Amino acid sequence: MSIPIGRPRDSLVKYDPPLELGPAPTDSLGRKGAKPLKPNSLKAQLSRKTQQPPAESKPNTDDVLHALLPPREWIEEAKHYQQYVSNQAATRLDVIQLQEALDQRLMERQARETGICPVREELYSQCFDELIRQVTINCPERGLLLLRVRDEIRMSIAAYQTLYQSSVTFGTRKQLQSEQGKAETEQMIAEHEEQKKQREARVVELKNKCEAIERREAERRAVDERKRKEEIDFLKHQQQHLESFLKSHDSK
Repeated sequence: MSIPIGRPRDSLVKYDPPLELGPAPTDSLGRKGAKPLKPNSLKAQLSRKTQQPPAESKPNTDDVLHALLPPREWIEEAKHYQQYVSNQAATRLDVIQLQEALDQRLMERQARETGICPVREELYSQCFDELIRQVTINCPERGLLLLRVRDEIRMSIAAYQTLYQSSVTFGTRKQLQSEQGKAETEQMIAEHEEQKKQREARVVELKNKCEAIERREAERRAVDERKRKEEIDFLKHQQQHLESFLKSHDSK
């Protein structure tokens, strides 16, 4: 891993005074514009393999401590520095001071009390690392157990972050797909509305034509009935006339 340039930010983890290892490497001097890496970055810590001592032998406290919390390195004023975590046992006062320092830094950096907050996550991670350091000095086995808890928490957070990013990507893709099909759908709706208007106009036209035909047929039937009635009346009149003629002829 490349060495960051510039002294890292003060951490809640208790460190020994930095050790000067000599002049900075030549490949690091050319990266003055590079930004310092965050020592407590979640992805960096997850990708880093912790070299734990073998379980068969009783672990050395310093070895376990440096394996759980590796030393941090940086380059400052063309010099290479390295800083190890402190191996001094913590007292009750140190724990109280740690709590006060955590509350103070949360307030100074304006960390949010609820919701997702990278600042609060970073400070609580530092506080947990300091607790691991304090516990490891008294009992290395408990420190190794807390390491498993810490890594499990970080892996769960990383999994949720990956799931969130995947869901955001999926939602964005679906939104783009819906936007792409929206114009076609609107055009199809407009075409169907136009067809609906045309067919409604056709229905009105056919209804008017049907009413006109019915009126014409009604008038024709009325004329035919009137003609038939006139013809029947004429035939009845002729019948009466013939009957009277026949009666008069028989009487003679």
